[in-house]
Amino acid sequence: MVPNLSETFRRFAKNECENSSELYESLSYQIAEDVDLIQLASFIPEGQPVPNLFFAATQYLLIDSQDYLKNFYASFTENSFSINGVFPYFKNFVLANQEELKQLFRTKLVQTNEVRRCAYLYPMFADIYEKHQMPLALIEIGTSAGLQLGVEQYHYLYNNEIQAGNQQSLLTINSQNRGEELPAFITRNPVVQTRIGMDLNPIDLKNTNDLKWLQALIWPEQHERRSLFNKAATIIKNLDIHFIRGDAVEQIQAICEQIPQNQLIVIFHTHVANQIPPAAKIELIEKLKGISTKRPLYHCYNNMYDTNLHQDYIVANKIHSERILGKTDGHARWFTWV
Repeated sequence: MVPNLSETFRRFAKNECENSSELYESLSYQIAEDVDLIQLASFIPEGQPVPNLFFAATQYLLIDSQDYLKNFYASFTENSFSINGVFPYFKNFVLANQEELKQLFRTKLVQTNEVRRCAYLYPMFADIYEKHQMPLALIEIGTSAGLQLGVEQYHYLYNNEIQAGNQQSLLTINSQNRGEELPAFITRNPVVQTRIGMDLNPIDLKNTNDLKWLQALIWPEQHERRSLFNKAATIIKNLDIHFIRGDAVEQIQAICEQIPQNQLIVIFHTHVANQIPPAAKIELIEKLKGISTKRPLYHCYNNMYDTNLHQDYIVANKIHSERILGKTDGHARWFTWV
């Protein structure tokens, strides 16, 4: 038994699964006490969230399987079985597929893509477009599959009454604004001409296996997230997005130099900066300031210094804080407009 991993699964069950996934909560507690499964989990590389990758890899293999275990997953059946008695079937399936799971542990990453976060990005981008009346060049750091790069392609419904974005869209994102009244200009959709997604491991939604992996990362009971993801994926696959593999901090200056001067650069990232080392954060800011000596740009982000969402305008080597949103739900079910 690996004590630290056992405790990791217990914390995961209590802190993350409780009231979110009855299946994963139950399985996590039982995995924590199982020598064989803890030993298998120890093959997950350092730096990856172990329970998330363990469950995602298992669900990924189940997608094309006819194993009895699928009956316990709400992601595969409308009338899933009670979780009572699930563990023996789960353990049997996992141990029978442990070599395939080890391969997934080595090659896959936990890269959830939460399209609902566009609900708080959209007013920011609409504000930027309204102020400058220039087409936007969106550059996302840590883009994963690029769902947020389709921000103006989605339809938004705020507080069940205010509509914005593309009202003909396949996807409607509902969110509650708990702050100041949203500005009237959000009904005018910003123009986006360039979309660039940067990631150490970008995901291609046109690739069937990549698409299945992102679906496997969604917890079985999260039906709304699954629906939002599938609709967003359909939209994103038809957009012209330039994906760049590699370190965003190293490449950001060269990429910005390729953007036409008649477009306004907006660099953004959500729930990514906490994975950037402190020295690299400083380097990123210095590079953005350097770019601003030739052309102004915006930087929208959270988790750099705090959990709030920031909207900075950088021009002539100086950073101007234009907006800091109040408290915001991690999945943007609600946010606080300021």
